[in-house]
Amino acid sequence: MLVTTKAIVLSALKFKEKSLIVKCFTQSDGLKSYFVQNAFSGKNNKQKIAYFQPLMILEIEANHKNKGTLESFREVRVSIPYQTIPTNILKSTIVLFLSEVLHHSIHEEEKNESLFDFIETALVWLDTHEEMADFHLIVLLQITKYLGFYPDTSDSDFPYFEINEGIFTPFHGISCLTEHETQLLKKLLGLRLGDAPKSFHVIERQLLLRILVNYYEAHLSGFRKPKSLEVLREVFM
Repeated sequence: MLVTTKAIVLSALKFKEKSLIVKCFTQSDGLKSYFVQNAFSGKNNKQKIAYFQPLMILEIEANHKNKGTLESFREVRVSIPYQTIPTNILKSTIVLFLSEVLHHSIHEEEKNESLFDFIETALVWLDTHEEMADFHLIVLLQITKYLGFYPDTSDSDFPYFEINEGIFTPFHGISCLTEHETQLLKKLLGLRLGDAPKSFHVIERQLLLRILVNYYEAHLSGFRKPKSLEVLREVFM
């Protein structure tokens, strides 16, 4: 079936010498993987490779056989050209980190347009704003809403947050955050893109990042800590 849709690149893996396997989160069909033949050869090879950088937002025409095998592109073009992400080391590091998180978080070949729209909006925001110290924290937490494990805030007056259940509790158990950590999480829960540009100190930001990665690990089967996690920590020191 021929499909025209937007697609966000999650990963691109070199196959043999000249080809790529590209994993995309599509607006129309959720997660899809594509085989790109001769991506490293031919007169347009540089252009082809540029399309498949982490979290590029593309407009594609593709043949979807929907048989669990690799699909194929008929046409690829950039939907939203980034102006600052490719040249800003902080932004490009954030994008690399988020692409790894999404790569290990999205597993379903089914439409999730609300998640797609959120990711697209967040990426455009990042590309057009300069104060982004807390951006990755806000985005990580908001993504859990679309993946089904956003914290239950109905008892948010309680002093501890239980990681495995995703709830606030009056008692401190073995898988609970400390009271200080819980207060930081509560503060993050109230933030949205465009709020105060630096709501946390460096140490608080590092602590929240660790908490969120652990939260993903607790709720997503097969989730792995991104390799770019340490790089992200370094650039935000």
